[in-house]
Amino acid sequence: QVQVVESGGGLVQAGGSLRLTCVASVSISSGSSMAWYRQPPGKQRELVARISRGGSTTYADSLKGRFTISRDNAKNTIYLQMNSLKPEDTAVYYCNYVTVTLLTTYWGQGTQVTVSS
Repeated sequence: QVQVVESGGGLVQAGGSLRLTCVASVSISSGSSMAWYRQPPGKQRELVARISRGGSTTYADSLKGRFTISRDNAKNTIYLQMNSLKPEDTAVYYCNYVTVTLLTTYWGQGTQVTVSS
């Protein structure tokens, strides 16, 4: 069983920045990928950014240039740096870990990000 735990959410004014952290209970280099998703109020969960085992990154088109995903393999941790935040970025942000077999995805419980106008 893999556990992932997010932290770093909070209340920020529009234009501000936050950095989210996700710590996995296993070596993240042993998995297929890790990713950040978000779920705005009343909407479906959507991909924010993904980082593969090899380090390649994928972003939602609408977030390119403002959000950056990175990792620290030694700490089994990924990060999401969010800049120039907008009220529409308000959501619960989730981290996931996908096993190398692609058969299992483990989710964290989420961290709330609220951007005030």
